[in-house]
Amino acid sequence: MTKNKIYTITSLAVVIPAIILLSGQFLKNKNGQQDGPTYQVKRGPLTISFVESGTIKAREQTIIKNEVEGKTSIVSIIPEGTRVKKGDLLIELDASTLKDQKIDQEISVQNTEAAYISAKENLAVVENQAKSDIDLAKLTLEFAKQDLEKYIKGEYLYNLQKAEADITLAEEELIRADDTLSWSNKLYAEKYIPETELKGDELAKKKCELNTELAKKSKDLLTDYTYKRDLAKLQSDVNQAEMAMERTQRKANASIIQAQAELKARQSEFERQKDKLTKVEDQIKKTKIYAPTDGLVIYATSAKRQWWDAEPLDVGRMVQEREELIYLPAGDSSSAEVMVHESYLKKITLGMPAIITVDAIPGKTFYGTIRKIAPLPDAQSKWMNPDLKVYTSEIYIDGNDTTLRTGMGCQAEIIVQQYKDAVYIPLQAVIRVGDEPTIYVKNGNTAQPRQIKVGLDNNKVIHIIEGLKEGETILLNPPLKSAAAYSQSQKNTEEYGDGMQAKIADGLKKVELNRISAEPNRQQNIESAETEKQKERFKNLTPQQREEMRKKFEQMTLAEKEKLRQTHDGNRPQGSGRQNAGEQKQ
Repeated sequence: MTKNKIYTITSLAVVIPAIILLSGQFLKNKNGQQDGPTYQVKRGPLTISFVESGTIKAREQTIIKNEVEGKTSIVSIIPEGTRVKKGDLLIELDASTLKDQKIDQEISVQNTEAAYISAKENLAVVENQAKSDIDLAKLTLEFAKQDLEKYIKGEYLYNLQKAEADITLAEEELIRADDTLSWSNKLYAEKYIPETELKGDELAKKKCELNTELAKKSKDLLTDYTYKRDLAKLQSDVNQAEMAMERTQRKANASIIQAQAELKARQSEFERQKDKLTKVEDQIKKTKIYAPTDGLVIYATSAKRQWWDAEPLDVGRMVQEREELIYLPAGDSSSAEVMVHESYLKKITLGMPAIITVDAIPGKTFYGTIRKIAPLPDAQSKWMNPDLKVYTSEIYIDGNDTTLRTGMGCQAEIIVQQYKDAVYIPLQAVIRVGDEPTIYVKNGNTAQPRQIKVGLDNNKVIHIIEGLKEGETILLNPPLKSAAAYSQSQKNTEEYGDGMQAKIADGLKKVELNRISAEPNRQQNIESAETEKQKERFKNLTPQQREEMRKKFEQMTLAEKEKLRQTHDGNRPQGSGRQNAGEQKQ
């Protein structure tokens, strides 16, 4: 027989009896023979609370941030824990790049200033030239109008009178020549003058006749052609001068507007470059960060848990714009910043008391109240783990204890509810059968399931409202669900001093009073909303439908009317009836 066969037979000899033993135990359990761990139901004081870790920080503090754009490195930094006065230098950042930018920007400012001055002078030249061109165009138009008026009232009338005078003189000379020719004919007939002289007088008469004709023709040319042509030309000169003046004015306006636009652009560029220079100078000033108030220097990297950048502030470290650098606490009042898991949000509310213990101060507890609960989950934790939803909450710590320092780790036990006399059992003993919380109660050698009503739990024990009595024995390991045995060493209540107990009770009482005072208004709003819905439904019915509904209701028996009323009450929103608002069904 080989060694492998020997090992196989030995293993089967050990495994088979174990399987038979476990099968018998399973059958025994299935038949109701329960030998698992049990727990005896207890009654006594019960505190419903949960614990979250957090960080101590000053309630009022000045947060100093980096206001230099982009990334820059630390040149010098004041040691953490130093007491500073207002105006003390805290951090100096590297300004070498900004100083180079300042030199380049100063050159840009000078260039744009020169361009601005040039545009300003150019505007003055354009305005002067435009005024000169417009004046010249106006003068040309005035001269054209004067020429037209001079021709109509002067030159034309003069030429017309001259033409008429020439006609008159020519006609007089013709008359004289005619008389002379008549006498010459008589004298020639008497043989007193020679024929040549007669011919001369005849020629003189013809000449006078021609002169008269020419004078008349000249007048006709003046009135019929020359006057019209000269008048049209002079009127055209006036029109051309008017249009030239309009063109000159438009051109001058366009040149001025263009020069003004150029000046405005240069001025805007000059102002922009000056603003950029001012900004660079301001950035250089912000590289030196001074204390705005007196206080104790605390690095932001020490006070906040920054998973993405664990590197502490030190010389040479790169910092970003708007990054928190230093905290300067104001006063001695402190608070605890804790991250509350989303599963606890339904249990807590503003004003609830909390007991804070600080890791660095063992044996001492502090009382606080919840003052702030973030409306949205913490983005940093959500980004790191999308399945984790925690809400930043702030707990104000009573008193001004100088031993509390920003950045200390702490544990905050938030007190949800306290009962002086309550029945409670381990949380692991409760299972759900369907939608009902169920436990298994020992009855001799068997365990019987029993439905119960439960209240709040503190992740260790759960408050039993109905279904169990003190002293009864239940299974910690129900048949339908495997669970670890409840450790009797676990504490289900915490004992505090008398003064702390009084503060806790007072805080819970205030929360309950606020809830009770708000409940009637909520109930009234719900009932008002239901009434409005009924009125709306009834208003939408036709008169015939209303009459049929009335007759149907009158014909109902008392049992049917009662059933209808119960059905109507069952349709109300949950919480509008007589449900106990202080207890939650798990």
